[in-house]
Amino acid sequence: MYDLMIIGGGPAGLTAAIYASRAHLNTVIFEPEMDGGQMSLTMSLENFPGALAEDTGMDIGMRMAKQAASFGAATIRERVVSVESAGETKIVKTESGSYEGKYVLLATGSKPNRLGVPGEDKFVSRGISYCATCDGAFYQDGDVYVIGGGNSAVEEALYLANLGAKVTIVHRRDSFRAERFLAEKALAHENISVMWNTELKEVLGDAMADGLALYNNKTDETFTVKKGDRPMGIFIYVGVKPQTEFLEGLLELNRGYVKVDENQMSAVDGIYAAGDIVDKNFRQVINACGEGCVAAMAVAKRIVQYD
Repeated sequence: MYDLMIIGGGPAGLTAAIYASRAHLNTVIFEPEMDGGQMSLTMSLENFPGALAEDTGMDIGMRMAKQAASFGAATIRERVVSVESAGETKIVKTESGSYEGKYVLLATGSKPNRLGVPGEDKFVSRGISYCATCDGAFYQDGDVYVIGGGNSAVEEALYLANLGAKVTIVHRRDSFRAERFLAEKALAHENISVMWNTELKEVLGDAMADGLALYNNKTDETFTVKKGDRPMGIFIYVGVKPQTEFLEGLLELNRGYVKVDENQMSAVDGIYAAGDIVDKNFRQVINACGEGCVAAMAVAKRIVQYD
């Protein structure tokens, strides 16, 4: 019987594991993939307190996992398929087993939707990014291509342009889907231009992305854009998907996101959530860590009080 079962080994889950195991809670993390979650795909976390220029997201994720393990947190490399609440007992089922505990923290995060074009998977973190706040500083003097036309794409294009990058928004339609005030702001920005009716077909390059194969769906023209003397960055914004499919029937979700209270607890007593699956405005490593801390401390307080 675990005290706290954490589903997800990203920054929220690992922070919770550090706090919970350090408080002598019998803690387990379910993480089938790489420690650190989406953070591990980031070249550098320059905006994360204490991170040095040479620290990659993978480095920080591995250190967080090692820190949690040093306090006694266990890790099970299995994918969770469902969570059940049976009164004071919570049941976590994986693809190969079933585990019981007193409390559960959901920290599976969200993943950016991918276009599925050739070269996309190859050049993630090698020219392709899904987070301007994370990686924009690397391209502040570069040529940046933002793929998409919704709120996220236009907001991130404005962020990158304000850093000093020359930004080209590549959008498959002839008008933005973003809110009007955002669209007007982008169109008026001196560092932003737009390729309308244009689709990304392939990301080109060898070790790093250095070109784009594009298609104009109005003129039926295919053409290539190649890297010049400045750094080249490709930021893809075609939506994100919270990893909450396995919670169907357990929680009422808002567009796939979990609503929580001030202690990070969901509508089901004893089930908490932290990180990118939480219904909120901003999704950064720093606030994911904070939410993981709050959830773990809330659970620790309950266990001490009840035991």
